[in-house]
Amino acid sequence: MSFTIEDMMLTAENRYAMKFLAGQNGWANSISWVHLLEDTTIIQNFWGKELAVTTGLGFPRKEDWMQLAMQLNRHHASGLIINVGQYIHEIPEELKTYCDENDLPLLTVPWEVHLSDMIKDFSIHVFLQDSTDEQIASALIAAIESPDNQEVYRKELLQYFDVDGSFQVLLLTCEGLDAMDTVERRKLSYRIQMYLEDITHNASFFYYNSDFVLVANAITEEFLCQLAEGALKRGKKRMPGLELCVGIGSKCMDISQLSVSYQRAKAATHMAMTHKKQLVKFDECGLYRLLYMVKDEGILSEIETECLKELEEYDHKHNAEYVETLQSYLKHNGSIQAVAAELYTHRNTVLYRIGNIKKILNNELKTPDERLPYQIAFYIRSMQEEKNS
Repeated sequence: MSFTIEDMMLTAENRYAMKFLAGQNGWANSISWVHLLEDTTIIQNFWGKELAVTTGLGFPRKEDWMQLAMQLNRHHASGLIINVGQYIHEIPEELKTYCDENDLPLLTVPWEVHLSDMIKDFSIHVFLQDSTDEQIASALIAAIESPDNQEVYRKELLQYFDVDGSFQVLLLTCEGLDAMDTVERRKLSYRIQMYLEDITHNASFFYYNSDFVLVANAITEEFLCQLAEGALKRGKKRMPGLELCVGIGSKCMDISQLSVSYQRAKAATHMAMTHKKQLVKFDECGLYRLLYMVKDEGILSEIETECLKELEEYDHKHNAEYVETLQSYLKHNGSIQAVAAELYTHRNTVLYRIGNIKKILNNELKTPDERLPYQIAFYIRSMQEEKNS
């Protein structure tokens, strides 16, 4: 997943005598491009993930360095490389502290390093990795759309993933994501990738079908959830006006089952959006897992109508509240006292209503099998109300 600070350090540590001074928690930051800058003017045009390189010529004071770091952090830069030895000899401690606190990688290379060669080297790596990422994303989309046609994607992905291992899909979305123009959506993509720290080459991140998709390979579900929660926390802090929602699909074995995890992540994301929740895990959604995976919504409407139509007609004709009473009765597992408390109704009134409900439905509502159809009907109704809200 992109060329990262860690990738850069693997070669630059020896080739360019690069040192990692601060912001080590940003080691997994992706790099979209490399910019040489000697003032802060260009930073306002950053999209996110840019790596800044400077000789320090335009930053003679400690305050200038702090202003530079704050602007880089505000514009979601991936890191800062300082060419030491001519215009700056000692890095301010306040700068190191700030970079540590904000997970902004701070690195140095000696003056003897030719910056033009280094920037060219990194830019080539970024370009090649971007091309590779596009190929990987295309193959993963093929695995989602045509899981049975494995010759289209399996061989392509074999060199990047353990195709026989575990896969899990995480989707991120927000209101209006699909309506954004390409530039704005790419900027948002870069920023979200910055928030998904500590994950690099065992995952792929791309935009598909109105969501940002993260495909994780051979990663524990606990780690994936921590990753999502961390990304949401950083997103809320740095983009307070944007409400991100995350849906996590089930873990599956083998790349051929990726579409299963994707479809479940899609359902979880829909639940997150309709329930106004930041994160929903499909495997924790109970009966909703079954209902959200039904493609024919007409069937769901028919089930709801068949179960509740008679009570609704009775309510309409007699100005009664039998549907609400039945829902509460099922919710509280048949406890008359609990129903009376929830509906602020006398216990005897509840008993009377339940007796009539049983007669109208021709169902004693005693066993789980007798209650299940009506519980499902109320689940369906809740889903429909959320979709329409």
